[in-house]
Amino acid sequence: MNRLAGETSPYLLQHAANPVHWWPWGGDALAEAQRTDRPILLSIGYAACHWCHVMAHESFESPEVAAVMNALFVNIKVDREERPDVDAIYMQALQIMGEQGGWPLTMFCTPRGEPFWGGTYFPTPARYGRPAFVDVLKGVAQTFRERPQDIETNRAGLLNGLRSRARNKAVEFQGDGPPVPLSLLDDVARRIVRECDMAWGGFGQAPKFPSPYVFELLWRASLRLEQDGALNDQVGDAVIVTLDRMCQGGIYDHLGGGFARYATDNEWLIPHFEKMLYDNAQLVDLLTLVWQSSQNPLYARRVIETCDWVLREMTADSGGFAASYDADSEGVEGKFYVWDAAEIDAILGPEDGPNFRTVYDVTLAGNWEHRNILHRNRAPAFPLEAEEDRLAALRAKVKAVRDKRVWPGWDDKVLADWNGLMIAALANAAVVFRRVEWLAAAIRAWRFIMDTMRDQDGRLFRSYRAGKRLHRGTLDDYANMARAGVALFEVTGEMRYLDEAQSLIAVLDRHFADAAGGYFTTADDAADLIVRGKHCHDNAVPAGNGTLIGVLARLWVLTGDERWHDKARRQFAAFAGELDSNFFPLMTLLNGYETLHSPVELVIVGDPNDPATEALRRAVYLLCLPNKVVRRLTPGADLPPNHPATGKGLVGGKPALYVCRDMACEAPITDVPEVAHAFR
Repeated sequence: MNRLAGETSPYLLQHAANPVHWWPWGGDALAEAQRTDRPILLSIGYAACHWCHVMAHESFESPEVAAVMNALFVNIKVDREERPDVDAIYMQALQIMGEQGGWPLTMFCTPRGEPFWGGTYFPTPARYGRPAFVDVLKGVAQTFRERPQDIETNRAGLLNGLRSRARNKAVEFQGDGPPVPLSLLDDVARRIVRECDMAWGGFGQAPKFPSPYVFELLWRASLRLEQDGALNDQVGDAVIVTLDRMCQGGIYDHLGGGFARYATDNEWLIPHFEKMLYDNAQLVDLLTLVWQSSQNPLYARRVIETCDWVLREMTADSGGFAASYDADSEGVEGKFYVWDAAEIDAILGPEDGPNFRTVYDVTLAGNWEHRNILHRNRAPAFPLEAEEDRLAALRAKVKAVRDKRVWPGWDDKVLADWNGLMIAALANAAVVFRRVEWLAAAIRAWRFIMDTMRDQDGRLFRSYRAGKRLHRGTLDDYANMARAGVALFEVTGEMRYLDEAQSLIAVLDRHFADAAGGYFTTADDAADLIVRGKHCHDNAVPAGNGTLIGVLARLWVLTGDERWHDKARRQFAAFAGELDSNFFPLMTLLNGYETLHSPVELVIVGDPNDPATEALRRAVYLLCLPNKVVRRLTPGADLPPNHPATGKGLVGGKPALYVCRDMACEAPITDVPEVAHAFR
């Protein structure tokens, strides 16, 4: 066993028995490289990554390859999910080199950890048009020894590029007006929709990623355009086509619930089979939002099945939510999920088997590598509820057989930012779909992270597994957990969640804030990084700097404190200058800006145990209002100073809803049918 044997990350533990002399990332590994004056081979991946497994089997488990690695390099292995700050630096370096990013990430660095060259997957032996890994190792080591000037040129160029990327492009704004007009968001939506595949959904050609924050922006735009009498059907249709195809495609697990990471084909049939917590949290949010407008039963089914999957299969013993399921089982990608026609017939019999195979495109020849991925995009129309219930019973029989197979690897580490995403998604969906167990699970996860994954100063740890909390929290951890706290306050009305969310922002202000605007990715005492990054670009998860705009806007509405409003405006302005050059990675920034620009506060006054109060709240959560901010009040409860609903309460002894905009409240609503009419 190498030095990784003492780690808790399932990904690092996968490599603990390699003949490679792996070091975990940290000061000891860097000191060893400097002591021996050897370059660093930095390998970054994650537990559910198929190509990470391929490279491990081919190279890292090979004594011959390992001998070369050990002789020439100090070898460091990083779990990108535990250390997204490390991953972000070296992934950016790869992109500066003009390479397409991905995992496994293979980066060669000076003994001080500064990158000078790299790539992703290297095969053993040479194939796919790529050189053999051993040849790469020997060539890099020879260059390091014999051509130090080339190493220095690359090192300096990459380091300068990394430092320039940490500088944000701000805009100036005057007075209380918006930094940019809201019409800009409509222009962005019209530009984005031109890239959408209107037949199969998603963008461009394969591979296709769900990109929930992009489709949230499009859906928000479709609502605005419709409200303004300038409906652009294509903007909304792009969202509907994409969700329909994904929900019926092979990227969705029709037996167990939940979405895979992405599709490797143009029609969402062939998933990259890994299932990640963060993708599913974002898709639950998006599907819930669009369902509130469309009432499409397909979306409701997928939300319910996915949330139930999270509670059934993605809840760790601690009460937090686990990170992922692997793409592979028994060393084969997708083996757990695919079927032969004969297997289906044997399970369901001659009466139900043929119909099931027709619905789910199960053929004798197979639809992927001679086997079958279950999907419904050959006949995507959603059937009547009775037929869907019958199919659900058949799926349960097939799933019972699948459950007896060898399962993919489960990465049960609890990550603060991914949990924040799922807590918020479950809290919102719980009210919309009336599932109290989802809210209970969200609250359990929140309490675990806030009670166990914080130190006495209120600072978050990023990761928890096997009784150990590891690695200081990053910006995304604080931003997503603060968003989750605000969501729990809106749903429950319990002040402690709002107080705890504000305490997380206070930590950001003390340790992450940049005088030039925005927040750094890492705290001011992070000592093991070559640069301190700062950006607002969405990646697999929304950018923390973008998420904070929506969080700060909601804190302004809920507290009545103008300082939150000013912080939100300055947060947006810090990065808005980038909209001129490339708005595609700034979707979360723009979605948060709409909430800042046009919040709608819905104040529900009534006894929470009164069914009439609950009926009003239910009606509020059936509204498709992305910018709504919900406050629950018992009669006579205190409100922030100068709040427009101060002094307002029950109407004729009945619970009431007050709709407040621009520091003024409209006439109270007491009848549930009037709630929907108020927003038509």
